[in-house]
Amino acid sequence: MAMAELLQKQARLRGQSPAIYSGSDLLLTYEGWANAAAGVAERLRRSGLQPGDRVALFMRNHPMYLVLMWGVWWAGGAVVPVNGKLHVKEAQWIIDNAQAKLAFVTTDVCDEPLGEGIEQWDIESATAAGWFDGVEDWRDHPAAVGELGDLAWLFYTSGTTGRPKGVKLTHQNLLTMGLNYFVDVDTIQPTDVTVYAAPMSHGAGTYAIPHLMAGARHVVPVSGGVDAAELFELGGSIGPMSMFAAPTIVKRMVDHAQAHGISPERCGAAFKTIVYGGAPMYAADIRRALAVMGDRFVQIYGQGETPMTGTVLSRDALSDTSHPRYDEYVGSIGWPQTAAQVRVARADGTWAQPLEVGEVVVKGPTVMAGYWQNPEATAQAIRDGWLWTGDMGCFDEAGFITLKDRSKDMVISGGSNIYPREIEEVLLTLEGIEEVAVVGEPHPEWGESVVAFVVASAALSDAEMDQKCLDELARFKRPKRYVRVEALPKNNYGKVLKTELRKWCQGERT
Repeated sequence: MAMAELLQKQARLRGQSPAIYSGSDLLLTYEGWANAAAGVAERLRRSGLQPGDRVALFMRNHPMYLVLMWGVWWAGGAVVPVNGKLHVKEAQWIIDNAQAKLAFVTTDVCDEPLGEGIEQWDIESATAAGWFDGVEDWRDHPAAVGELGDLAWLFYTSGTTGRPKGVKLTHQNLLTMGLNYFVDVDTIQPTDVTVYAAPMSHGAGTYAIPHLMAGARHVVPVSGGVDAAELFELGGSIGPMSMFAAPTIVKRMVDHAQAHGISPERCGAAFKTIVYGGAPMYAADIRRALAVMGDRFVQIYGQGETPMTGTVLSRDALSDTSHPRYDEYVGSIGWPQTAAQVRVARADGTWAQPLEVGEVVVKGPTVMAGYWQNPEATAQAIRDGWLWTGDMGCFDEAGFITLKDRSKDMVISGGSNIYPREIEEVLLTLEGIEEVAVVGEPHPEWGESVVAFVVASAALSDAEMDQKCLDELARFKRPKRYVRVEALPKNNYGKVLKTELRKWCQGERT
């Protein structure tokens, strides 16, 4: 069943059920959603869109994002979601690389042409209003659903080490991802609510699929983003919400709850489930989140190349504080999801033993079809069907996986492998340290030495931080120097840019 068929099914089953909201205001029922998507598809066809053509969405979070996504699929096209925080020139490169035929924008994100030959529509303009008028009857407008192996979602990686790569995700990839959510992540009822606070162009947008499968409600905050006060109020009025959140978003939610004395019980009235992922969540941070907001968290580990599907650390595992190995498990990424085979591999491709660190590799029906027009990168990333993630980690005897770091972030000092995350986890347990990032810098004798960049709300001496590391880590792992900064450099998805920190080490900070 392709993506457009999912919407058609729900429109037939529960046509008058509420579907899409702007804040607490209902905009579309499921039948209204199907009708509007069929209308978008008809307009796309009249514009010359052929099955397989790409359509870019360069917008802020918007209720019509969902209509446009399914309208493109209804017309047989592929969606190219472009992060609304990117510079227009970055978006132009992506749209050109994807050879998109048409782009939908909001002017707060883009108020200039995206390139020659690109038909461009501001969805909030009067001239674009007709796109969402719908059709006389969506049932009379069959979807060009194509094959499950057809391209559905062309997602561009964040490009922290160069130009982003286009990840080709098929209808089969997305369908399996959606079904797997029910098995390993969470249950969904038609009365449930999912809220899009994180960018819909990224992980949050894919969460629409399992919630559509269940006929649940979809809510876009009026702000279009992460306003903790707005989200708590919205959840209280519309019902406990589920959401995807990067660790930086979780921290903002927890800070708000703590600052305003919101109890875990009151948090439960606003939030059913918060699925976190997309970047490392440190053990100290998830412990604090559980203490402040209660047992409503689930961790998933995946990548754009295998969306939402890799490993899961369940709500039960996170809440089972009586488990004898809870301290280890709370800092892990859990165990393999049902739809994924997950292994830890040595550099030569053989499997590592339990507790032996290697690269995490994933195989299964959610793994991408490859990179867009980049066979070299595809061949490097997928070998014998296994996706090499670039993340270093190890299994324990029970099958839990703990990440050590990205392979490119590992520090080699004096011939010893040092994993920055291990040091970061320790330093974050010091009161007053808000954020920390550890990198290696060139050293004439040891190859590399360890440097810790620290964001702190309290005065901490180097000696205090050093002693904390010496108390919990081997001496060779402790940072050789500590650099205090007001903020860590991050990309548009909230990931720390360690490439920039390495430049800072070399005096290239701008």
